[in-house]
Amino acid sequence: MQDNGYTVFSGNSNPVLANAICRYLKRDLGGEKVKRFSDGEIQIEIDENIRLKDVFIIQSTSYPVNDNLVELLLMIDACKRASAKRITAVIPYFGYARQDKKVAPRVPISAKLVADLLTTAGANRIITMDLHSSQIQGFFNIPVDNLFAAPVIIDYMRKNFTQNTIIVSPDAGGVERARAFAKRLHCGLAIIDKRRDAPNQAKAMAVIGDVAGKRAVILDDMADTAGTLTEAAKALAENGAAEVNACCTHPVLSGPAIDRINDSVLKTIVVTDTIALSDKAKACNKINVLSISDLIGEAIIRSHTGDSVTSLFV
Repeated sequence: MQDNGYTVFSGNSNPVLANAICRYLKRDLGGEKVKRFSDGEIQIEIDENIRLKDVFIIQSTSYPVNDNLVELLLMIDACKRASAKRITAVIPYFGYARQDKKVAPRVPISAKLVADLLTTAGANRIITMDLHSSQIQGFFNIPVDNLFAAPVIIDYMRKNFTQNTIIVSPDAGGVERARAFAKRLHCGLAIIDKRRDAPNQAKAMAVIGDVAGKRAVILDDMADTAGTLTEAAKALAENGAAEVNACCTHPVLSGPAIDRINDSVLKTIVVTDTIALSDKAKACNKINVLSISDLIGEAIIRSHTGDSVTSLFV
């Protein structure tokens, strides 16, 4: 539908979330065809007139990361060539965000490259959620609205973690986020001293703060192989935590993640639907999913009308 001057399209990365967003917006998804040639090349065709329309394309660049990224780039290019007035890439999970700086000689800054690709393809604005590093906004020469899942997660925590709770940052880099949650929930703060020897391999070394007898909630922006979460949970349990839970925005949950979660001392892990869960993850009874569809839907409305997006988080 094209009423009220904007149209919403979706890639194939997370159709359930895209449909939930459209239910909030009270409109249908725009029509498009996404096909593949026999060698795997992606072919995009927009099925309706979007000339001089405000277009929003919903697509997380989650697994398979490269396929979903190329699909997004081609959809942006197709809309640009169809004379859309403005194209906003709505990327609930921004892949390659962890590669946001040079950590060794002769390595790329992949997040910057992805930002350049999106801009060159024709995106005029980005809406994303809980970027791994806020500095990534500076990689773009177009406006970026970095949304936060905090309102949804904090509302859940107020209802389910009401007494004797302590918020735990799994590493030094997440202290600012954990402190903000602890302040709003009026509870204590602890930090895990984590040492990482290689990518996707984390070893928790020590707990800074008193967690004995408390309900610990580990707070992170994403769970990939769940090595950080499970090692942190183990350290907290060894330091006397009565119960260990976890909250994170992006459930990447790749490789051995589900097996690690099932075998860990974690009681629950709360995630959002920025990434569609695999069948194995859906079957894990420790994982609770919160929807951020209304939050993204409201951001789309405000972006289209020119109202403040920041006020959603004040």
